[in-house]
This record gives sequence, structure tokens and C-alpha cells, in this order.
Amino acid sequence: MTSGIPTPVISADSTDHRTLSAAIAAEIAHLPHRPRLLGFGEPMHSEDEFPRLRNAVFAALVEQAGFTSIALETSAWHGRIVDAYIRGGDGVEDDIMAAGFTHGFGEFPANRMLIRWMREQNRLRPKAAHLRFAGFDAPTEMTEAPSPRAALRVLHDFLRTRAGSEIDLPPWDTIDLLLGPDEPWIEPAAAMEPARSIGTDSRVPALRVITDDLRWTLAGEIPRLRRETGPDDIEDALLAGRTAAGLLAYHKAMARDTDHRWQRLAAIRDTMMAENLQSIADRGPTLVSAHNEHLRAGTSSMSFGPITLRWQTAGAHLADRLGDDYRVIACALGEATHHDIPEPASDTIEGALHHGLPPGNHLLSAPELQALQQRRTTRSTPNFRYIPIDDTFLGQVDQVLFLRSITPAGRAPRAAVEESPSPRR
Repeated sequence: MTSGIPTPVISADSTDHRTLSAAIAAEIAHLPHRPRLLGFGEPMHSEDEFPRLRNAVFAALVEQAGFTSIALETSAWHGRIVDAYIRGGDGVEDDIMAAGFTHGFGEFPANRMLIRWMREQNRLRPKAAHLRFAGFDAPTEMTEAPSPRAALRVLHDFLRTRAGSEIDLPPWDTIDLLLGPDEPWIEPAAAMEPARSIGTDSRVPALRVITDDLRWTLAGEIPRLRRETGPDDIEDALLAGRTAAGLLAYHKAMARDTDHRWQRLAAIRDTMMAENLQSIADRGPTLVSAHNEHLRAGTSSMSFGPITLRWQTAGAHLADRLGDDYRVIACALGEATHHDIPEPASDTIEGALHHGLPPGNHLLSAPELQALQQRRTTRSTPNFRYIPIDDTFLGQVDQVLFLRSITPAGRAPRAAVEESPSPRR
């Protein structure tokens, strides 16, 4: 290979998602140690080509490598709605897309096709072999975070009905009084004005104590509950506890008027992601779809006004906890002029790949690419949403899937999951 670029592990035509995905799945299936969580990252949101390719990869992993679950960068709490639907639950597809996805991801056509495909696959499968869907993000938006009321109610109701009469629980009315109305929790001005955050209220520490006590109560009963209660109900209760605790910590951090406030918020969000993914991994081999920055196994950084924020990503936590059970394929992009991403300069990593590889998509070993970092600059584009490979990125992922070019007309003509073979019965 010219220009010092290692020979790709896999190469395929840019529109041939099926062949590329089958090759990726075959490689994963033959690894000496199959990961429990396989991250599939994208360098930017808002381009439907990445989730279409993800769909094809997931379908191939289900068929060839025994994967049973997919986790997307959308709220874990809301994702339960989607999981129930794809496993045969009632509902109208439009309503599921609106209620089960956050951060605008319900509007992506590829996500709708994924849900259709999973629901149809599960119709053909026995219940014990159903595919599972999960969100793994915190239920927070850019300018607000909700009240923990819904999560606390699920946790409290579960303990009240399942944990036994000898368990002393605070009355729900007491918790409800502390929570108060929802409006102060979602105050949009709190994002930029810490004093407007409900995290300054003395009720928040009291709620954190109650939530901690409820979570310990649940943890103490888990062995008995596993013998007496369905696993889905226990999963919901555990998720409710994580969600409530995370939201209360997030609101408390929003009230901190310090230079490191946003850094703390980013750290809490990624830690919540990691906690959710570690739980999801217990379901079976899972494909994790998210931005590269959440999946990379190291420190992430972002310029924020005059300061640079740095925090440990979800991937950093997972690599620390799971070791070889966590693996990451990160996508990188050459050009996408419809997104104001021009052909990369030759003195960048993406430029070396763009000019040194033939047209198409290429999967390369990230460690073998690290030599290219020497004497190269980090790429910049007019589109701030595209985050390029930086000087540490290649040391924090396992492989890079390089897409040389994306154009509106170059997208796959059909959703990739529709092209996959039927599952084994």
C-alpha cells in the first residue's frame, strides 16, 4: 500500500453495504475472544448513511456472529418503549418513533427501518431468542434535564409490590412532595444560569438520600427477586434507580457556578452511558451505535469558550471495566460536500487515507494507522459537527472504517436491513 498506509482488513464498493457488513461480521465471529460490546461509531450525527451502514452491520452480526442486541445513543429510559414494541407489543409506529427516541433520532429513516426489521425478525423467532433494542444515553437534552419523578415512581412501585412487607419504604406522597411540580426541573435558563437550577434547592439532597436508600434496598433483594420475578421487571427497576440517581447528580452539577461545570455535566452523562451499557451487555453480544467521541476508550476534549473541557468517555469506562469484552470500530469520512465537508488536505490522517486508498469503504487496523499521525495536522472543516481524527484517537479504537465519499445520490437505495437474509429459525 502506498503512502505508508497499511493494507485494509476489508475493502468494498461504497454502495455495497451487504458485502462489507458480512465481512465485518465474519471477522468478529472468528476473533479469539468475541466482544460483549462492539462499538460502531460515527464521526457526526445527521447523516443517514452511517445508521444505514450500522443496520447492515447489525443484521450481519445477528446472522453470522450470534449478536442479539443493539444499543443506540438515545435515552435508555425512553428506549424501553421501543424494546417492548419490537418484541411484539402494541403501538403505532409513528408514536413509537416519537416517544421511544430522544435527541431527534426518531426522525432518522434508518432508525425507523431498523425498528421495522427487528419487529419482523422477532415475529419469526421464539420469544427466548428475541432480538433486543436499548437506548443507553441519559434522558437529558442540551439545555435541560427532566425531573426524576417517573424513574422514582417505577422504582418505588416495584419495591412496594415485590420487595416484601418487611421492607420499610418512605410513602410515595413524601417523595412526591419533595419532587414538587415538574416545571422547575426543566427550567431552560438553568443551562446558562446555575442559580436558576433546581439543584440549588435543599430538596435535591434529600431526594438523593432517598434514592440511594431505595437503590440499596433493591440491591439487597436481587437474589430473591431473580428467583421470583421476571428479568425484564428487574431490569426496569435497576434502570429506574440508575436514571433517578443520575438525573439528581446532573441537576446538582447544573447548580455549580464554576469553570468546570460543563465538564462535570459531560462526565456525568458519559458515566450514565457506561453504567447502562454494562447492564445491557448482560443480555448478550450487543452492537453499540453512537458518536465516535462517546465510544473511544480514552479522554475526550471539547473547546468551550476560553476553556477546554476534558472528561472520561463512556468507552473509557467500558474499556477499564470490560477489557477485551469491549471493542470499537470507528467510522471516518473523506468528503461529503452536501454537509460542507470538502476533500481533506493531504497532511491530515483523513487526507492520507483519501488520497492513498482506492475509492470505496475500507476497514483498517487503528494501531497500524498510528504511524500516520507523525507530522500530520488535525483536520478542520466548515461543518463543526464533524469531529476528525486527532492525535490520540487511533490509540483509543481498534479499527477505523474509512468512507472515502458520501453524496446524497450515493446512499444505499434500500435500507440495509431489508437486504439481509432471514434469521435462522
